[in-house]
Amino acid sequence: MSEFNNVTVVKKANIYFGGQVTSRSVLFPDGSKKTLGVMQPGEYEFSTGVAEIMEVLSGELKWQLQGEHEWKKVVVGESFNVPANSVFLMKMSVVTDYCCSFGS
Repeated sequence: MSEFNNVTVVKKANIYFGGQVTSRSVLFPDGSKKTLGVMQPGEYEFSTGVAEIMEVLSGELKWQLQGEHEWKKVVVGESFNVPANSVFLMKMSVVTDYCCSFGS
């Protein structure tokens, strides 16, 4: 899906890592939430309380769950699932545009 209809966009940005990662929250009528954002080149660590699906819209990244040794590459049009209550690491070599969908 290239666009969202009938949603609420929260104006205030989510800003992480000194502005290297930013996003906006998109709220859907059914109560679900997504964020649309951009990550600058760098390495980042995130934690999540709920499951997430990260979709790469432009650019590329490598990711791994904390404690794993293998980095997995994700490119435009691909996504990956992050389990609830986990810590994951991401590396960006280029500016990367993403959509994150949150589970329950």
